[in-house]
Amino acid sequence: MKILITGGAGYLGSVLTPTLLAQGHEVTVLDNFYFNQNSLMDVCGNEKFSVVRGDCREESVVKPLIAKHDLIIPLAALVGVPLCNTDSLATTSTNQHAVEMICRLAGKQQWVIMPVTNSGYGVGEKGKFCTEETPLRPISTYGVTKVKAEEAVLSRENSISFRLATVFGCSPRMRLDLLVNDFVYRALHDRAVLIFEGHFKRNYIHIRDVARAFTHGIANFESMKGKPYNVGLDDANLSKLELCAVIQKHLPKFVYVEAPIGEDPDKRDYIVSNARIAGTGFKPEWGLDRGIVELIKGFTILRNTIYSNV
Repeated sequence: MKILITGGAGYLGSVLTPTLLAQGHEVTVLDNFYFNQNSLMDVCGNEKFSVVRGDCREESVVKPLIAKHDLIIPLAALVGVPLCNTDSLATTSTNQHAVEMICRLAGKQQWVIMPVTNSGYGVGEKGKFCTEETPLRPISTYGVTKVKAEEAVLSRENSISFRLATVFGCSPRMRLDLLVNDFVYRALHDRAVLIFEGHFKRNYIHIRDVARAFTHGIANFESMKGKPYNVGLDDANLSKLELCAVIQKHLPKFVYVEAPIGEDPDKRDYIVSNARIAGTGFKPEWGLDRGIVELIKGFTILRNTIYSNV
């Protein structure tokens, strides 16, 4: 297929783009390279790869690109509550309005597959799994814009939405702010972390399994289209304290302490059922332990010491 990925040089796109190219697809990435990342340099030699530096919110940029492609994957977004809170206008225009524009410009026969966040579930009911039928109650600007973008995507023909659990794992455009990545980094380099709301539960998924979910969606598009799908690990509906205990198995010197100070601005406290996507034949390959081992290797290489003398 001819695939357009907006934000394709980001954390997820830098794993998804080479995955799709390896399967023989033609991939065009539209990205503004906000973080000055070089995460797609390895695929520049692939004749089926094209790249455009531009803004996904500019119709004059996006419209001619959409016309040339069979599938659009909108990854471009301001991600995470702290970043979104720094510029609510940019968050809304990128996370929501740009996706609504794609849905308006794309033809009925063109496919759209979009990732959103399962933080849209907000605070779940104790002991009750969130399914795709569970009412969405997003709290943060990030969650609200993603839910509205999903509404636009699923209101058109030929679309799939993936409600991603908290993603973890190594990427050429690495992120340290994601919960598992953050805790493993601290466990390795600081050997300690102070936890707030340690009982809050959420679900997790490895970034390579997210990429696999997209290729699974492409391969099974006709039977999967028109629906949202939770994408996470069934055995990883864990609280922060439970997550730290798993990390401690790999890094025994890691110490974690719960404090009464602190608050999750996204109020993510829920357990998630991934039965719908499992029913289509999708099964994750990367468990939490395997991903933690990978992250320990990655963070042995990567040290965030830009202002340090060591």
